Amino acid sequence: MTSSNPIVDALDAAGYRLTGPRRAVADLIAGYDGHFTAAELEAAAREHRVGVSRATLFRALELLTELHVVERLDLPGGEHAYVPCVRAHHHHLVCSRCGRVAEVEDCGLAEIVAEIARRSGYRIESHRLELFGLCRHCQAKAAPGA
Repeated sequence: MTSSNPIVDALDAAGYRLTGPRRAVADLIAGYDGHFTAAELEAAAREHRVGVSRATLFRALELLTELHVVERLDLPGGEHAYVPCVRAHHHHLVCSRCGRVAEVEDCGLAEIVAEIARRSGYRIESHRLELFGLCRHCQAKAAPGA
């Protein structure tokens, strides 16, 4: 089964049934261009009159996080948000103003992690990096004369 929604594809590839609620959550998430909170997703479900309960939304987010097609972000203010992502290892750049998210590959971090492991004696099993700042669009809006 091939769809235009990578979340649906990931559920299918992992052997999960594509129930109506899962499809609805996948479609809602596909509508975001940047990060979203669980509360925003719940509000979008209500707005679009999607019959999905709060518990179903949270179960779906948990499953999609386990499948690595959605990642949870820890925002600087202590809030949590989610972002749809590719399944390969990557890091996030998050715009502090508009919420736009970009994904970047390793960027040399693997060497630094290996050195930290060597120095600390830890066997590092995973890592994640979230960088926060202003995207090009928000920088342009904030520029004098813009």
